[in-house]
Amino acid sequence: MNPYKSTVVLEELKKLHPLLIDLSLDRIHLLLERLGRPQDNLPPVIHVAGTNGKGSTIAFLKAIFSSYGKRVHSYTSPHLINFHERIQLASDYGLAQHISDDFLSHILNHVNYVNNRSPITFFEITTAAALVAFAQIPADILLLEVG
Repeated sequence: MNPYKSTVVLEELKKLHPLLIDLSLDRIHLLLERLGRPQDNLPPVIHVAGTNGKGSTIAFLKAIFSSYGKRVHSYTSPHLINFHERIQLASDYGLAQHISDDFLSHILNHVNYVNNRSPITFFEITTAAALVAFAQIPADILLLEVG
């Protein structure tokens, strides 16, 4: 048995995957509009892209910024053990902390409700959820893995 409440919601979100391939950004644009454009309320974003080393680069940057007292959010994909690893929220205690299961469940349920069962990929809807979480918690920097 999985101890995380969010697991149930994450499994529900996987069922929303579109049947047809659509490489446009229309689905996530529409969802972000419905969510009130959380991307407009983010701290400064550093995009980390490339073939290899994105996770390591984010870990190094997080350690550097945190050592200077900066509050840092980060978003990475995929996770190693559980989904909570993907979303790390700034903390007053130094390094970012994995999102709590209660907060993750709340955000995922909210985004799922706003999406209203519209077809959307798991990555799109969980990225939208991460942006909602990041917009709600103050931070100095957001490290965002892309690609």
